[in-house]
Amino acid sequence: MTQPFDEFALLLIITTVLGAIAVRLRQPILIAYIAVGILLGPAGFSLVSAHDQIDLLAQIGITVLLFVVGLKLDLRHIRHIGPVALATGLGQLSFTIVFGFFIVLALGKGWLEALYIAVALTFSSTIIIVKLLSDKRELDSLHGRIAVGFLIVQDLAVVIAMMVMSGLGGMGEEGVSGTTLVLTLLARLGGAALLLYVLMRYVLPRIVDTLARSQELLMIFAIAWGTALAAAGEFAGFSKEAGAFIAGFSLASTTYREAISARLTSIRDFLLLFFFIDLGTKLDFSTLGDEIGSSIVLSLFVLIGNPLIVMAIMGYMGYRKRTGFLAGLTVAQISEFSIIFVAMGISLGHVGPNTLGLTTLVGLITIALSSYMILYSHRLYAWLAPSLGLFERRRPFRELAVEHTPHDGVRPDVAIFGLGRYGNRLAHSLREQDIHVLGVDFDPEVVRAQQRLGLDARFGDGEAPDYIETLPLAGVPWVVSTLPDRASNHALLNALKEHHYNGQIAIVARDEADAASLRTLGRVEIILPFNQAADFAALDLAARIAASELTKKNKETSS
Repeated sequence: MTQPFDEFALLLIITTVLGAIAVRLRQPILIAYIAVGILLGPAGFSLVSAHDQIDLLAQIGITVLLFVVGLKLDLRHIRHIGPVALATGLGQLSFTIVFGFFIVLALGKGWLEALYIAVALTFSSTIIIVKLLSDKRELDSLHGRIAVGFLIVQDLAVVIAMMVMSGLGGMGEEGVSGTTLVLTLLARLGGAALLLYVLMRYVLPRIVDTLARSQELLMIFAIAWGTALAAAGEFAGFSKEAGAFIAGFSLASTTYREAISARLTSIRDFLLLFFFIDLGTKLDFSTLGDEIGSSIVLSLFVLIGNPLIVMAIMGYMGYRKRTGFLAGLTVAQISEFSIIFVAMGISLGHVGPNTLGLTTLVGLITIALSSYMILYSHRLYAWLAPSLGLFERRRPFRELAVEHTPHDGVRPDVAIFGLGRYGNRLAHSLREQDIHVLGVDFDPEVVRAQQRLGLDARFGDGEAPDYIETLPLAGVPWVVSTLPDRASNHALLNALKEHHYNGQIAIVARDEADAASLRTLGRVEIILPFNQAADFAALDLAARIAASELTKKNKETSS
């Protein structure tokens, strides 16, 4: 009998191999995760027996995922969701739920099962779509911005759905009326909202300000807060998923949310591995055979129906058929949230394992196919464009207006990472010359002090690629690093490269040996402040000496 540690080692090795194959095939990595679970579970070689340990890690992974989603939903940003993104998101949600519900009913499922599946079909994977658009450098394009907007609408919808369904956990229990359930749900939601307001207004900002002095402590607090509220959410009659989201949302308005999110991303990705492996091990293929026909029907509905409704809405609102088509392809799959949502329904006793199996099959089919659809979207559009005229107005007024409107956001001229003594002085000297500077530092007190002085300063880890993606670096001509060591600068350069930054990079070196080491990192400009300061001081001192000698000679001549 193998030990759990040995099983984990085997899981990670096989996941790495299958993950490499998935990357080679240009597929999302979560497909490889599920394949590992199937391969090593009862349907495969039955090599996994540490189910309790994997299940615990899977639950923590879901908690961290929902925490990060809540962390990104800052109310100030949600208010700026464009009307197109809002209309498209709500329209696609409504269309998919209504039509999906009746399709599932026609496939012979019960009404509650049909409701769960119909809701699950509405959610698209933000992680996968953002990654694919980022790889294609289309995240800042018009269709990319609109797609990200209605993905935010979907994220809000999935959390609301989770809270409502988990709050109605007593559905079907004898002696419990619908009115009682609704009133109980409203009371619990009201209590949770009141508690959340008090925490966000008076408690959490002070705690986070104190803990932010240590990067490690800030990350530990975030995980502790997420798991604590996940447990509290379940205790209050909701679910762990709803509690984890509320925990993240409670920190979304703090200045540290991007830094926390960037630090938790890798942990989230690692722990979600165990959720999908656990899912794969629990799939019962003896019963899934009956669901293949249903999964094909629902997959076609998602692959074709969701893009069509997005194109119809965007065309009506004044966008070209090309923009609607490219944005519509991003919703041609269901997401990891769909599977998590149905898994929550099993834990609440609303649906059975077959529903989860069907949803997983639809997820595997749509994610695999839509990934290629997005990757080859331009070729696909060129092929289909002649038949898409129905989805474009004679005059696409809104897109024409966008094309002739200058970008409202002011891009910085230079981004400075590290606002210590040298970075701080450099930033303010550049500002005095009317150069727009963006400063980044991981010390919250430094950031607050610079913000009070009027500098555009942000709290965050410049070494984290996920944080770099949140910065407006596209088109910024210069990035200057005053980070203290070679390892930090190397990590920053890798993060900038991953973000496809194309501007000039300058790095501050402490001495000649440090400069020689930094030059090996790539094509970067080296700033030697001590040498430059000494050279400037020498020139200034020489000029003063020369002026003094001249004054002395003039006095002697006049006397």
